[in-house]
Parts: sequence; C-alpha cells; structure tokens
Amino acid sequence: LEALPPDRVAREVKARFARADAPATAPRAEAPPSRPSWRFLPALVPVLAAATLVVLVRPGASSQEQEARDPWTGTGGTPGVLEPTRSKGLQPRLDVHRQAGTRTEHLTDGAPAQVGDVVQLSYTAAGHAHGVILSVDGRGTVTPHLPASGDTSALLERSGTHLLPRAYELDDAPGFERFFFVSSDTPFELEGVMAAARVLATSPEARTAPLTLPTGLGQTSFLLEKPSP
Repeated sequence: LEALPPDRVAREVKARFARADAPATAPRAEAPPSRPSWRFLPALVPVLAAATLVVLVRPGASSQEQEARDPWTGTGGTPGVLEPTRSKGLQPRLDVHRQAGTRTEHLTDGAPAQVGDVVQLSYTAAGHAHGVILSVDGRGTVTPHLPASGDTSALLERSGTHLLPRAYELDDAPGFERFFFVSSDTPFELEGVMAAARVLATSPEARTAPLTLPTGLGQTSFLLEKPSP
C-alpha cells in the first residue's frame, strides 16, 4: 500500500460509486478451528492511510460460553463515511474493492481472488440502523469484521455507502472467501450471528447457502472464488 497514494485511491473508489448511482446503471442484484491470522491494513482512504501492516489473531469463544449466552439482544460502534445519501428503495448490500496496481478495482459477486489480494469492504445500510459484517472461508473459519470489538451489533450509518476502517490482505485459505452483511432495525448480539456462521462454515453448502437467522434480521453476501489445492 505504500506505493498507492491514499488520495488517488479515495478518488477511484468514489468515482466508481458515483458511476453506480447513474440513472443508466441498473442496481446490482446482491446476492472453530483457528486460522493463523488475518492481515489487516489501513483503509484505502486518507483518514486511515498509515502504512503499517497489522497481524490480528482471532480468539474463539468456548462452547460453554456460546451455550450460556442468549445470542439475540444488544448496540455497537460506528464505521467511516465514503459518500452522502443514496436513493430510497435501495437494498442493504456489500461492496468489495481490490487494490490493482495504482488503482482500485470494484469487484463483482463471484469474482476470482487469490492469496495476497488487498481488499476493502463497504456497506450500504439502506435505512437499517444495526448490523454485523463477517466472513466465512474455505477452511471453515469465521471472522468478524464489524463491529471491530464488543458483543453487540454495530450502529450503522443508515444512508450512503460506508467504508470499513481497515483494508486487509487475503490469506491462503483455499476455495472461497464469503462475506455476510446482517442488518436490522434493532440491536442484536454478535454471538447469535457468529454461531449461525460457524454452523454454515462446516457445511458443504457454505459457498452458497444463507445463514439461518431469526425473523427480523436481513442478510446479503458477497463471494470471492479462490484457488483450491
């Protein structure tokens, strides 16, 4: 990322979202065993443009802790802003951008990816006030991305498209990386969504099936296809 000026990346990302908002463009249909680490990088925007690479090791809750908690209540923190209000009627969605040389590439659902790719997530809440973003990979590992900490859903920006505070580098988990954005009008606990994701992660349908969630929680997902051994 040191070779990529933050202001240029910000312009690229904003320009791509602006083109997505043009009238001629139809809305895009949206669709454990521990892993060594996620390699997080500063977001591809000026507000978080430090060049240091951070390695984050994810601790896992024990099965006793998971069973002892009622997973469906609670609030959270706030992410950063990319652009202002979007049109009404928009559905919640995830967008993924990838660093490609000196520019950023807006990926489509199902796009190919590989170890070492640096990607940036953004969400559009479409009026929902609370949400969680996580990922499931081909190793069966579940990783929370939003909120960055705490036990409850993050407080979302209801309008506009918003970048998560960090970009990150894909690791060597084979097969796929699938991101989920779960949203609601009311707060809910992170553990309930994480438990549903852990169940899905062990299923042969983890690449395509939805999370099993209670009524009131909406979900959308974004798939990156990775090479298999």
